Amino acid sequence: MARLTSDFWVSAYLRQAAHDGLVAVLRRRGAAEAGAIFVKLDRLDRTAALYGPAPQALAEDDGVRRFQLLLDGDPLSVEERMARELRFDSDLWLVEIENRAGDPRLDLVEG
Repeated sequence: MARLTSDFWVSAYLRQAAHDGLVAVLRRRGAAEAGAIFVKLDRLDRTAALYGPAPQALAEDDGVRRFQLLLDGDPLSVEERMARELRFDSDLWLVEIENRAGDPRLDLVEG
């Protein structure tokens, strides 16, 4: 099963967040077809988390984008990690969502 393009997935994610009454913004537009997507979760309590693409070994082959927790801590640490990711991959996407409940609204893998 084919996966949705990155730009389509991000657009749908932002639209769903708005529908649910959450603030989500596109902070960096990446490669339209297959750019890696990273999501920063701001819990609005001086804590944040960063989610990135799940390794292929942990993802199922059903076309669903799956994510893994990369870092959970303070917003500055998350921003520093994103800066390192950007140096490695300039085609990535970065979406930020605010959710006091701490739910990134992503399909997550364990590990």
